Amino acid sequence: MSTRRDLQRAVTPQGRGRFPGFDVLTQAHQWDRPTADVVLDRLAPPGPPTFFTTDEVRVAEPLLDLLLAQDAEPRVSVLALIDARLAAGETDGWHYDDMPGDAAAWRETLAALDADAHERYGTDYGNLDATRQARLLQDVQDHADAGRRWHDRPARHIWSLWTRYACTAFYSHPWAWNEIGFPGPAYPGGYLNPGINARESYEVSDHRDIDPVPFAARVEAARRADTDLTEEVIR
Repeated sequence: MSTRRDLQRAVTPQGRGRFPGFDVLTQAHQWDRPTADVVLDRLAPPGPPTFFTTDEVRVAEPLLDLLLAQDAEPRVSVLALIDARLAAGETDGWHYDDMPGDAAAWRETLAALDADAHERYGTDYGNLDATRQARLLQDVQDHADAGRRWHDRPARHIWSLWTRYACTAFYSHPWAWNEIGFPGPAYPGGYLNPGINARESYEVSDHRDIDPVPFAARVEAARRADTDLTEEVIR
């Protein structure tokens, strides 16, 4: 009988990755039961949201896809992971003093993004194509970079809220670990070969001998030069 783990071997988000064939789940049998249960539960098909409303999902889902460049299947179910966190009240344990608590901040900022969609395009954010959704999202980042406010909140703190939750959820998932070659929790066995360019027996080498940081900087510069994404700033 196939298990959930057997059916999700060496999966990476959108089938992209620098470590071909690497599969962190080959080491699941080495983890203790509580660790394995926590990690493998993240592979479960997402259920219906328990925190976000239907209208909020229609804003949050494309927002998160854009933040993480998840533009095709297979996708990490980031929305479901964030929804579960907020429903359980599992925050980072702090929030900016000029922002409400994280749960309220998510509801407020999703409503604000939807309001921008109605103001500029006359429809819900979820009804827009990806280009127009990206334009509105770019406005928020531009406000953040300039130190401005957006809907009477510091845009930097809103951008921090969204990206902090998005990245935490994404990189908690085994598919993302496959993408970056992360061998997973070294518990209880530990790593045998620590050090630069040292690998465990089950790890594989990066098949692209290219530093991704300069490339990402070029992509960001090109994106900012795209007039489609910077046509006007919402004041």
